[in-house]
Amino acid sequence: MPLESNILADIEAINRIPSVANILNVVCNTTGMGFAAVARVTDDKWVACSLVDKINFGLKPGGELKLQTTICNEIRQNHKPVIINHVAEDKNFANHHTPLMYGFQSYISIPIILKSGEFFGTLCAIDPRPAKIDTPEIIGMFNLFAELIAFHLDAIDRVELSEKKLIEERHIAEFREYFIAVLGHDLRNPLNAILNSAQLLKRLTEDQRIYKLSDIIQKSSLRINGLIENMLDFASGRLGEGIKLYKNKEESLDGSLQQIVSELESNWPDRKIDVRFEITESIDCDAKRIAQLFSNILGNALSYGDKGEPVVVNALTQNGEFHLSITNKGKQISDAAMERLFQPFSRGDVEPNQKGLGLGLFIASEIARAHNGKIEVSSTDQQTNFTLKIPVQ
Repeated sequence: MPLESNILADIEAINRIPSVANILNVVCNTTGMGFAAVARVTDDKWVACSLVDKINFGLKPGGELKLQTTICNEIRQNHKPVIINHVAEDKNFANHHTPLMYGFQSYISIPIILKSGEFFGTLCAIDPRPAKIDTPEIIGMFNLFAELIAFHLDAIDRVELSEKKLIEERHIAEFREYFIAVLGHDLRNPLNAILNSAQLLKRLTEDQRIYKLSDIIQKSSLRINGLIENMLDFASGRLGEGIKLYKNKEESLDGSLQQIVSELESNWPDRKIDVRFEITESIDCDAKRIAQLFSNILGNALSYGDKGEPVVVNALTQNGEFHLSITNKGKQISDAAMERLFQPFSRGDVEPNQKGLGLGLFIASEIARAHNGKIEVSSTDQQTNFTLKIPVQ
């Protein structure tokens, strides 16, 4: 009768342990016994996983004995070892059916218990001759070997589980990347139609109510577009090959940064942004990406900062570096939030009315890293500062 797939997997697992063959040889050489095996013992089967047979017992790996004919059946039930020096002189086993059936006089079988407490099987040895095996040294050796085999079986299970999870996570990551890319692509077309229609409606109407509604639609569309860009950048930075840069020294970084200030001032008409630019060198960077980073951090400063205090922006070149600093007054970022500040989908100490995916700072850090730079953060109970530092060349 063919073995079940789970039994075959157990046999394979035992044979994947390099030390098992050595263990069985050491058992035979140390005890003088001619047959040693690691057996898988279930509720209805006794199967040899690996063995050494010097007495022509007749079993091979995968060979079965009828469970009820073995002493291992009793060991499976009580998880206690059985050790017999000389069957003929042992009052408990002299007339036992197992030694009479299989013709052995010495016997030792130690249970193999997995970390979970599950009974796997036994490490056992037999011989047709008596043997002095009921000694602390022999019993200690068998216990050590049984524990070693159990340890390796648990390790194999952990590795297989980790590999399975890794494959699942890889599939999930691939699907997530595909989903985000498709979502971003398919959302852009209707969004652009909404945005263009709102812009056109603002130019065509003289009705202030319609103008205000069109303005709300336009700003909301721009916000959705920003979320889509963040999702696509997340897919690229986290799941793909990283943020891609298109550097152009001739492109005005001052102009790109000032445009972000103007956009956010229009979105936050009640907030003040103090700006000072002293960019005296051309910077080898992707101006659009730096502007995106700036928008993410400045937007955070406006969202989380003290509403009655200005946000201070400084951009300058010095000592071969470009520094972009954004400072806002307000409460301190907690230590717990600081630890995960640049992790995706982490939004720090979020107020109930503040919404977002928590991707802005992650993407900002990826843009800095792509420029061989970094973002430094300091936060006290008076103010919070984010500073981008990248090399000019």
